[in-house]
Amino acid sequence: MKDDKILMGHGSGGSMTHELIESLFVRYFDNPILHEQGDSALLKLHGQNLAFTTDSFVVDPVFFPGGNIGKLAIAGTVNDLAVSGAVPKYLSVGFILEEGFPLDELEKIVRSMSEEAKKAGVFIATGDTKVVEKGKCDKIFINTSGVGEIDDNLLAISSGKNIKAGDKIIINGGIAEHGMAIMAARNDMNISTSVLSDCACLNGLIAEALEVSENIRFMRDATRGGLGTVLSELVRKKDFGIQINEDKLVPKDSVRGMCELLGFDPLYVANEGKLVMVVAANDADRIVEAMQANPLGKQAAVIGEITSEHPGKAWLNTSVGGKRMIEMLSGQQLPRIC
Repeated sequence: MKDDKILMGHGSGGSMTHELIESLFVRYFDNPILHEQGDSALLKLHGQNLAFTTDSFVVDPVFFPGGNIGKLAIAGTVNDLAVSGAVPKYLSVGFILEEGFPLDELEKIVRSMSEEAKKAGVFIATGDTKVVEKGKCDKIFINTSGVGEIDDNLLAISSGKNIKAGDKIIINGGIAEHGMAIMAARNDMNISTSVLSDCACLNGLIAEALEVSENIRFMRDATRGGLGTVLSELVRKKDFGIQINEDKLVPKDSVRGMCELLGFDPLYVANEGKLVMVVAANDADRIVEAMQANPLGKQAAVIGEITSEHPGKAWLNTSVGGKRMIEMLSGQQLPRIC
């Protein structure tokens, strides 16, 4: 690593995060399970396939249009399990609370976590609470871990090892909504907008897609680093390439307007209710149709395909007829986004 201190960019989900993980954490923690580096670790216990994941949430502000840190914590962990092909079952919740944090706000957060867990069909099975002195943490931090069950025929989804040239790439709706909702909610931004975070549990939507196709090759939720970073990660060091069509990426007008006003590229803005799927070409229309029947997938569309051209590279076909390489997010676009 070039830096001798941790920077905000190390938490971006982009190239600096990958550098930190590979040069430090993997160097000391590496083992066959961790080596896969999927959204969830795939485990086998007494003959049962399990997915196990953990995540921490430090979003600022704690309450934002469309959700709060509690809803985000449940949805984020449920989605990490679901995009690995697992059925989420049990969650743990750990709270780090700053002295002086209002109890009524904590109750709102806990209530929303309970509601979101019930919607997703998961149990909050265990937890922990710590309180630190005022000024030692920013209001509230939450860690959630989750366990789910996964069938044998879905184990390859997490790695994407069955991806082939000609496969289609699907997303379930417009991008950049969560990041722009957070940006608008921050105290130093005097912006009035109708943008809401897309924060939601996607396990129901994913289950419906899996019901209509046995040929879903890969799934990933496009959170930190946005869609662009997911595509760059997916194609990195692979023998295939990716082509995406810009006119199929349909951010809402309000989201597009905010991005243009503030100078953000929607491709690299965080989402919390969007997933990327790579599927067999013959099943793409069937999967899109199934997703569009769900409120969380109304705008589902094929946005591109896997190609044998330019292996290891992702390209965007722009709406004006040009081409642009999609690379991993570099540095920190929006801090404290999840």
